[in-house]
This record gives sequence, C-alpha cells and structure tokens, in this order.
Amino acid sequence: MALLKAPSKQPKTTTLQVRLEEDLRHTLDRYAEFIGANASYVVSEALRLLFRKDEEFKRWSAQHTNNHNQEQIQGDALTKTA
Repeated sequence: MALLKAPSKQPKTTTLQVRLEEDLRHTLDRYAEFIGANASYVVSEALRLLFRKDEEFKRWSAQHTNNHNQEQIQGDALTKTA
C-alpha cells in the first residue's frame, strides 16, 4: 500500500527549484507514477509527512513561531510602504 495518496484537488502552489541525485529523481518519478500523481505532489506530501512526524522540529518550530511571524509582519509592512 502506498504511503502517499494521489491528490484529490490542486491546492495553491509556489515554485521551488531543487537539485537531486539522478537515482533519487528516477525513484521520485517512479513513485509519482505509482500513485498516479506528479513529482511536485510527491515532494510536497513527503515534506508534510516529515514535518508531521519530526517531534524535535515541532518543538523547535513552536518556540520560533513568534520570530517568523514578526519577520513576516515586518516584511509585509516594508512591502506595503515601498
């Protein structure tokens, strides 16, 4: 049974360029074919799984949430006034 399920609908997306080892890219494409999805979907879902399962990251993220929100607010303010 596949760990990831094929997408039911297309969510809002953004672009990210990454470099992968050739064999990893080949396996990624094969897994995408296996579940009837595209490589972008597989990467997104694999990252969701990673973030959901990594307890240490969740603790770290909870401690640093205010820093990220403050930077985002400051960045938005700069964007709006510029």
